[in-house]
Amino acid sequence: MVRVKRGKTTIKRRRNVLKQTKGYRWGRKSKERAATEALLHAYTHSFHDRRKKKGVQRRVWNIRINAGARTEGVSYSKLIGSLKKANIVLNRKMLADLAEHHPTVFAKVLQAVK
Repeated sequence: MVRVKRGKTTIKRRRNVLKQTKGYRWGRKSKERAATEALLHAYTHSFHDRRKKKGVQRRVWNIRINAGARTEGVSYSKLIGSLKKANIVLNRKMLADLAEHHPTVFAKVLQAVK
């Protein structure tokens, strides 16, 4: 029988784990067990935070819309309510973009609502 030398896969996995934990503090960057556990936590946080990011972005849009509406003398809630009543279908992302980059167009939207 031919002699089988083991460890290639294990070493490869260990190198991969330690490469991913580069920049971590203390033993989490150099000790395999601590690094593996740190990565498991990091994966969990990154998954949840990718989902949280959407909510954070929506809050930013709301703030921008409110700021743009206040310059025209309308509050955010009144604006959104009157948009729904007037059947103007513009999502918050587009409204925020208009408020920030195209204030004249945003003012026209407000005039259409009033």
